[in-house]
Amino acid sequence: MRARHHAAAAAATIALVAAATMVTASDAERLHFLAVSEDGTVLASQHASVPVNPASVVKVGTSLWALDRLGAKHRWETAFAWTGDWDRSAGVLRGDLVVVGSGDPDLQWENAFLVARELNRLGLRRVDGRLRVEGVLWFGWEQGVEKRLVDPLARGRRMGARLVASLDSERWTRSHVNTWEALCERRGWDPVPRPSVRITGGVEVGAGGEATPLLIHRSNPLPIMLRRFNVYSNNDIVRIADNLGTVAGLEAFLRDRLAASPGEIELTTASGERRNRMTVRHMVDLLAALRDEAVEHRLELADLLPVIGCDPGSTRRMFPALAAPPLAGSVVCKTGTLTTTDDGVAVLVGAFTGADGGRIIFAVAAPAAGKRLQSWRQVEQRWLLSLMDARGGAVPAPCPGELPFSDAQAEIVPLVANGSPAVE
Repeated sequence: MRARHHAAAAAATIALVAAATMVTASDAERLHFLAVSEDGTVLASQHASVPVNPASVVKVGTSLWALDRLGAKHRWETAFAWTGDWDRSAGVLRGDLVVVGSGDPDLQWENAFLVARELNRLGLRRVDGRLRVEGVLWFGWEQGVEKRLVDPLARGRRMGARLVASLDSERWTRSHVNTWEALCERRGWDPVPRPSVRITGGVEVGAGGEATPLLIHRSNPLPIMLRRFNVYSNNDIVRIADNLGTVAGLEAFLRDRLAASPGEIELTTASGERRNRMTVRHMVDLLAALRDEAVEHRLELADLLPVIGCDPGSTRRMFPALAAPPLAGSVVCKTGTLTTTDDGVAVLVGAFTGADGGRIIFAVAAPAAGKRLQSWRQVEQRWLLSLMDARGGAVPAPCPGELPFSDAQAEIVPLVANGSPAVE
């Protein structure tokens, strides 16, 4: 009886989607979808147990892994130290400035400005030596696994060179200047003078001798970082996974957490790039697991994922009806898009509250969508609107606030005061 009910509901949904989006019924039949209520009742289902490429929905799994392993209070620390002879009266260090990275995934220009400002306050303005890079340092973006430097020496040099340019205001581009002025406006600072530390001797990668501590930069807390990565669907979220283990470790974690059978979850990247596999049933389970994990840390899904109509990114363009009033703010989600891999795919996973107060979690995927991605996005939007209509509409929630910058809650902890160890 229940199976016949689900089949009838699926057939009605296919007919409605086909009519509303001007696609054929056979096209609509290609959709993979599942929608469930909070009590587990299946509201709509089609091909729910057939694996498909989840694309960037994998980032939800990476977010869950990070929260589970690290906790919501986790911050990455990047330490700065010095070697040689420091003439504080002249502000000149004849030696090396040492940066020791711990794999901060979101160290950006704004963070370098905070460091330079503190170094100036401590009396350092020029380094007649090198920037020595130790540990794992990422600075700026690499655009995921496709464009990242694999060789750690070459990567360290690149990241170090970027940091050198960002610390030295004489090397700033117009974009650096605009970023500094925007940071000052947010914080109520005078943009003049600009913070600056000039490093004359280039970059060296690798551990050296003993160095004297200067300061520690602490990143935004993990939830802010996850929201930043997920809203922009930034493939450099692989850096967070790198801090936790291999992609095989992520796959094993998700299989265990979601009680998946062999073959139902297969991952090659922690960002959703390349070829991955997951059923829409497990995509729904994954979002529910992230919701439950968030609750344990006193968070909401909207603290970690984009909200259509509230956040920047591509969801406004993909789903214009959901981004406009009265539905703006009603859907917290994660999209996944590939244009060529597996002949393309368009995926939408999310949650909304119906007019009856019930919470609905859903996943809908259009495989082989590469040449018609935006058309399939409209098919998915119509499918979701139909699902909402069946619940009497959707209730929007207040937007979670502006997307934070990389420095929003970053902290600088000085380890010296006037050249001496800081005293608590």
